[in-house]
Amino acid sequence: MALAEVANQPSDSFRWKVVAFAFLLAAFAWGVGFYGPSVFLRTLHADRGWAISTISAAITMHFLFGAILVAYLPEAHRRFGIARVTQAGIAFAVLGILAWANARQPWQLFPAALTSGAGWAATSGAAINAIVAPWFDKERPKALGLAFNGASIGGLVFTPLWVALIGKLGFATAAAAIGIAMAAILWPVTMRYLQPRPSGVGAAAGPRPLPLMGHAALLRDRRFVTISAAFALGFFAQVGLFAHLLTRLAPEFGSSGAALAISLTAVFAVAGRTLLGWLIGEGDRRTAASVNFLVQACGTLLLIFGSGMPLLLCGCMLFGLGVGNLVSLPPLIIQKEFAAGDVGRAVALTVAINQAVFAFAPAVVGVLRDLAGGYAAPFALVAAMQLGAAVIVSARRKR
Repeated sequence: MALAEVANQPSDSFRWKVVAFAFLLAAFAWGVGFYGPSVFLRTLHADRGWAISTISAAITMHFLFGAILVAYLPEAHRRFGIARVTQAGIAFAVLGILAWANARQPWQLFPAALTSGAGWAATSGAAINAIVAPWFDKERPKALGLAFNGASIGGLVFTPLWVALIGKLGFATAAAAIGIAMAAILWPVTMRYLQPRPSGVGAAAGPRPLPLMGHAALLRDRRFVTISAAFALGFFAQVGLFAHLLTRLAPEFGSSGAALAISLTAVFAVAGRTLLGWLIGEGDRRTAASVNFLVQACGTLLLIFGSGMPLLLCGCMLFGLGVGNLVSLPPLIIQKEFAAGDVGRAVALTVAINQAVFAFAPAVVGVLRDLAGGYAAPFALVAAMQLGAAVIVSARRKR
């Protein structure tokens, strides 16, 4: 079937192929752009002796620059097309990891971070939503849940893959291997699945609506503020805890046991996101988000006060159940509360704010850990943020 025919008469099977592509893109995007930097940190510090503070600053730049760009991703999609922008993002992601791996002086990490940050912006959360959302209306929670499961799979697969390849081949060769695989798998099919656009499918029927609200208007809107503030707190808590979870669990589980516990957390992230996608339907999405934060807070409290394998594993499972939903819930809430033309811009701005906030989370949790001499105080801050997020997201807009 020609591309024009697909665009005008999209089959149900084609829409789910788009979801499958988004799943694959998310797996590579998170495996390279989100989970990769933590491996780069350990590798560059151990192999080249560079200061952790310098490498961490470059990682923060990676996420902050990505946050700046992602706020304008909808405009780029409208001007250049989602397929071309995604291809550019893939190219920047590949060039970025090659630059990280081949840096010979610490200062070279910062231009590498700008390159990889551009790739992350064009292939991560806002991009996945922009790819999937136009094809679905009532089934959007299920479709987005399946697509974003690629992010969890990216963490489950790529973190040990990075470690194994770097140990066997060296950082530069490992980056080249993963970069070639990313380009070879994603680039050829991007135009096939992203160039056709839906017509007559769910909310996407008819002419594409133009945005009504700019960034300034969104930032003044109570609906947007409560969504953005809640998930910024939630992401800060989640990323900060994740960055230190291995160190928290290792004394009781050992290194290999702690790694398996983190893998269990990722498995429950997939389960939680899939369950939400299948069950939420037309239900209250803010309530679902509030419950999600509360479940994570319970898991965090077990990680603070629990001792022994059963309680700590239970903490990992409860925390993991909510991990995936932090990515997929904001677009679902925004879909319900904003005009169709404003959804893309509101999602992109939310992702940008979240990313700018969570970029500092690992460092803040680390500083608190050093000051307090343990993880009870920083993890208590994490739990407090999750509880605060549960309250904020429950706030309703005035009708």
